[in-house]
This record gives sequence, structure tokens and C-alpha cells, in this order.
Amino acid sequence: MFYIFRRFILLIITVILVSIITFAVFQILPGDPVRTMLGTEADPTQIENLRSELGLDRPLYEQYTDWVKGIVTGELGNSIRFSMPVKELLLARLPVTISLAAITLLIVCLISLPLGMFAARRQNRLSDLTLSSATQIGMAIPSFWLGMMLILYVGLNVEFFKISGYIPWSTSIAGALSTLILPALTIAIPQIAVNFRYVRTAILEQVRMDYVRTIRSKGIVERVVMYKHVLKNAMIPILTVFGLITAEIVAGTIIVEQVFSLPGVGQLLITAINNRDFPLVQGIVMYITVAVVTINFVVDILYTVLDPRIRLR
Repeated sequence: MFYIFRRFILLIITVILVSIITFAVFQILPGDPVRTMLGTEADPTQIENLRSELGLDRPLYEQYTDWVKGIVTGELGNSIRFSMPVKELLLARLPVTISLAAITLLIVCLISLPLGMFAARRQNRLSDLTLSSATQIGMAIPSFWLGMMLILYVGLNVEFFKISGYIPWSTSIAGALSTLILPALTIAIPQIAVNFRYVRTAILEQVRMDYVRTIRSKGIVERVVMYKHVLKNAMIPILTVFGLITAEIVAGTIIVEQVFSLPGVGQLLITAINNRDFPLVQGIVMYITVAVVTINFVVDILYTVLDPRIRLR
């Protein structure tokens, strides 16, 4: 229990540090959000009135305190570009990004785990060498280039797939999948390659352990040995990688949503940056931060489930 509490405190500290850095960076960046909203020809009186209304004329520590209170309560201010609350914009775009990230993670798990175990059981054979070589290529492929190739060679030739836009789940499940599978594959393929190598290494390390030889000497079926004993013990190092991969998937949605014109948080971030919409950029940065540290916290909890010894540390 103390282990989980300690990790939770670390989560809070991380979020606070990122909030301070984010706030400080946007304070020193050139440009005036008030002039962005009103235009360069705005009357000085209008500029001062709006600056006072937004609280930008107050001391920095007061601005930061109010912003942090807004993060806690979910009130992240108003977008300069869209003239509406940042919270509403995020809530409208989150379903797309969460759906894309969830499908991507599912694809990574369903493919990399079996392939990694398969290659480990056939170490140094042709199938193992072929898969290892293929993953080297997969790790080197840029996601934006892979997305364009999938659009050209799959999206334009297979009628089921949509190469741009998004169809909500409530409208059509098949329609939602048709818009999300190609973007998910774009993010997933490099991550499958990374996770495959970690799974293979973790399985090989466990297979060499004495307990595996003992279990096999009892005549237990190989499939039971691999899935019930070896995989369970190998999941601790694999989980570490899954935490990192999930964080990379969240970050990867930013580029992929642009390539496939998906109206998610990633596309919203690019729009906010291009329009110097500081409140919106800050809100999205904090959303990504909270998502990543929460994922890592969940992974830490899963550690204690797989290895009870961690609870005693």
C-alpha cells in the first residue's frame, strides 16, 4: 500500500512540475494573446480592458494559482481561436483520440505478444530471424510516411476504409472502425516492432530459468508452461515497456490525426499552435501530461498484482 501511495505522490509532483514549466514557457514566448484576439489595429483602451478581464494584468503568481485552480476544477479558460471554453473543446475531441489510442493499443497487444512468444520459442530459426529483421525495419519507419503509404496503397484501393474524417460510434460502429483502423495501424506498426523485441527478450530470459526446467520435467504441456508460467513472470518487464508505448501512442495521435484529418485532440493542438491560442495549448499539454502519468500509475498498480513482493518495498 505504501508503494502505491508513494507512486501517487510522485504522480502529483510530476503534474505540478509540468504545470509550472508549461506556465513559465508561455509567459516568456513572444506575442500578445490579447492583440491576437483583437487584432493589431485594436484601440489601446480595448486592449487594456480585455487584458484586465482575462486577468493578464495581475502578478504572475496569482495568474498561475488561478490557472492551477482551473485545472483542478476543469475550468481551463477560454480558447482565443474558437471563443469557447477549452474544457468543451477537449470534451468534444477526446472521444476521437481515446478511440484511436485504444484501438492502437489493442492491435499492439494482439500482435506483438503472440509474435514475441512465437519468436522466442523458435530462437535462431528462420522464422525468428525473419521476424527480428522485419521489426528492425518497422522501428525505423516514420509514422507520417507510413500513414501516407497506407492511404495510397490501402485506403484508396479498399472500399471499406475511409482516408479522412471521422464517423462517431453512435452513428455506425463499422463506420467508426473504417475511419480509425488505418490511423491506428500507422501508430501501431512501429510500436509492434518495439514491443515484439522486448517480449521476445523477456520470454527468453524466463525460459532459461531453473523453474521452467523443473515444470517441463513434470511433463506439463508446453503451451501451459509458456502461457501460465513463463508469460506471467515475463509480464513485469513487458509492462514497463507497455507503459512507455502507451505514452508514445498518446503522443503519436498528434501527427496521425493531421495525416488522416481526424478531429481529435492532436489536430486541435496543431490548430491551437498555428493560431497562437495559448490557453488551448496549455490545456492540451496538461491533458497529455495527466494522461501519461495516469497510465504509468496504472502500470505501477499492475506491478503489485503481478509481483506481490513490490508491495513490501
